[in-house]
Amino acid sequence: MNKPRKDNKDLAVLLDKYYEERLQLFPLEATTNGDNRYNDKLYADFTDSYRQQLNGFYNRYLSGIKQFKREELNENDRISYDIFIEETNLNIEGLTYHDNYFPLNQIFSSHLFFAQLGSGSLIQPFQTVQDYDNWLKRIDGIAAYMDSAIVYFRKGIAANTVLPKALVVKMIPQMQSFVITDATKSVFYGPITNMPDSFSSADKKRLTEAYTKAITQQLIPAYQKMGDFLQNEYLPKARTTSGINGIPGGDKYYNYCIRLQTTTNKTPDEIYNTGLAEVKRIRDEMEKTKAQVGFTGTLNEFFTYMKTDKKFTPYKTPQEVLDAFERIHKTMEPHLKQMFGHTPKTPFEIKQTEAFREASASAEYNQGSADGSRPGIFYVPIIDATKFNITSGMESLFLHEAIPGHHYQISLQQENNKLPQFRRFGISNAYAEGWALYCESLGKELGLYTDPYQYMGALGDEILRAIRLVVDAGLHTKNMTREEAIKYMLDNQQISEQLATSEIERYMAAPGQALGYKIGSLKIRELRARYEKELGSKFRLADFHDELLKDGNMPLEVLEKKMDAWAASVK
Repeated sequence: MNKPRKDNKDLAVLLDKYYEERLQLFPLEATTNGDNRYNDKLYADFTDSYRQQLNGFYNRYLSGIKQFKREELNENDRISYDIFIEETNLNIEGLTYHDNYFPLNQIFSSHLFFAQLGSGSLIQPFQTVQDYDNWLKRIDGIAAYMDSAIVYFRKGIAANTVLPKALVVKMIPQMQSFVITDATKSVFYGPITNMPDSFSSADKKRLTEAYTKAITQQLIPAYQKMGDFLQNEYLPKARTTSGINGIPGGDKYYNYCIRLQTTTNKTPDEIYNTGLAEVKRIRDEMEKTKAQVGFTGTLNEFFTYMKTDKKFTPYKTPQEVLDAFERIHKTMEPHLKQMFGHTPKTPFEIKQTEAFREASASAEYNQGSADGSRPGIFYVPIIDATKFNITSGMESLFLHEAIPGHHYQISLQQENNKLPQFRRFGISNAYAEGWALYCESLGKELGLYTDPYQYMGALGDEILRAIRLVVDAGLHTKNMTREEAIKYMLDNQQISEQLATSEIERYMAAPGQALGYKIGSLKIRELRARYEKELGSKFRLADFHDELLKDGNMPLEVLEKKMDAWAASVK
């Protein structure tokens, strides 16, 4: 029998060096990962000179990894090798497109992330005097970042590569909201309001003065200047088309976005047609559930009934909502033991989203720290508990964002010390969101979805991900307009017009990003069905799930290769 090959130490050294150097190039990523060494750094990573530096960095490490012979590596190292090659090639290709001519947008954008960091309540630490001084240095970088963004927006105007008007009109009030006369009312004043009592009075005085000055003389002018530029210069030049095919080379760029976000070579037509088929399948299931409860009206009338009937809003206090989510957790617990052999050590908590960001937040999972000192937290925004609707898909939401969705997937990956750092903290949209959406489909097996209205909520969540395939490919390759996409969403789902509008505008700003969920979950479901058939009585669901999660995030093609090898070994 062949002796198992040892881990390749030289490969481990190369991958660790890559991760270390990457954190220096992307200091915000380091902060997000809990590495505080670069908390004072900020770069305009969309500039041509910076992208040239990135190109050199990626190519250098790509040449380095190609010195290793894949067939001589053990299984874990082969997976690292395959992930690294695919991710790095995609990163290099990405630098050939001019998406840097859209340095900001209305949703996934640095000007909003800076406010989250600077509020003192999320990610950027504000516990020591050094932490406070680090953020002051980052503020210097923000003003330069915004100036560079104007330069690149102007390059976009010259190249006819501009954002849709519908998105620009959303960005202008965002910029204006940061322009205020009283520095103490700024979101960036949060760290001063919550300054630790342990600081000396001299430090308190110095930092209060420095933050007030930075807000009034750097941040407010930077946001004001950007708002004025967007209003007066950029908006008149913004495009009237909704899809990325409205810019030069947009079709080729969209195909790249599909590969980046789904880690597959699917064509826009394949994705569009898959979406249509899935929407039909889920609608049929909704019709069955409607008949089951004896509702005789149309599906859209059923949506309205679930949105408006008082019996679906039984809660009086935020605590009652949180308790309902805890009951979902408790109902699942006995079944989880049959479905997972390995569960995370990282603690888990359910919390109400903080008041300052509740109005614009959706329910989300914030990962714990790798050492377990910070728990994984499932945040639920509860603006008014008396309006919290149980048919919104509470059970499916918990399965996706919390357990066994993102909490299991992220925690098990971070806790696995056998993985190189770039894998422990890596993210592949199709794998991560595909897993979380697949977890929604486990409801019945986990003792949930016994109430038909909770099941309707789950179907509503699932149909959103199917609709995304239709409208994303439709917007970017089939000249579907923003208005047609919004109407398609409203016709097929229980959703408000306001929410449908922000969803569609999100897809316009980030082509392909919304595709990973459904494409990833369909792949996991396909693999499970294949091995259930192939392995028969040897198939154990817990083993399948453990294998799927144990090596962390990876492109779907690499995942399929790994899972096929697992199934062969079981056989």
